[in-house]
Amino acid sequence: MIMKKLHSITISSIVVSLTLQSCTTTNAYTGQTQASKTLIGGAIGAATGALAGSMLGDRKDALKGAAIGGILGGGIGAYMDVQEQEIRKQLQGSGVSVTRSGEDLILNMPSDITFSSGSATIDSQFANTIGSVGLVLKKYDKTSISVEGHTDSVGDSSSNQSLSVSRANSVAAILSANGVASNRLLVSGAGESRPVASNASEAGKSQNRRVELRIEPQTKQF
Repeated sequence: MIMKKLHSITISSIVVSLTLQSCTTTNAYTGQTQASKTLIGGAIGAATGALAGSMLGDRKDALKGAAIGGILGGGIGAYMDVQEQEIRKQLQGSGVSVTRSGEDLILNMPSDITFSSGSATIDSQFANTIGSVGLVLKKYDKTSISVEGHTDSVGDSSSNQSLSVSRANSVAAILSANGVASNRLLVSGAGESRPVASNASEAGKSQNRRVELRIEPQTKQF
């Protein structure tokens, strides 16, 4: 039994080692070499499949498990990779930051391009940018989207909480108007409780007045 477990671990290690050697790609918009989420997902899936197959059977089962696991693991990564590229293309020069966290995409929309202080009304020009993101999200419908509003510390916390929800609703309304199904949207507000900068300066307050979108794969659909 111990030898079988060691054999399983060895096969998994070989699969991961061989796959990770080619887990890099070039970002089409920055020109920088970066880790490919698709290939990493495939490597992890392959290793998991290999381990499961090896534990249940022999070397043939392990290799079959690696193949199946690699396809499933790479599927989510590939889906999110392509979606990320399209979103980045739509947001070039917009001032919105796009961050990859595991398989999730996080979009940060700061107030200097979205909201004035104390307002939940989106600038008309930026509404078109949010709309273009909505069209991408409509196309890639195997994701859920968390829309979270934030404020600076000016005013009382109760008013800021309400304002943060209103800001999130404003963004969610534009996404819905551009074809994103409402059951994919989770709208919430954090008020002034989650600052990303100091509220002691106007620049910091501007950063804290924002809406964040977290785009997550719905793994059950893969």
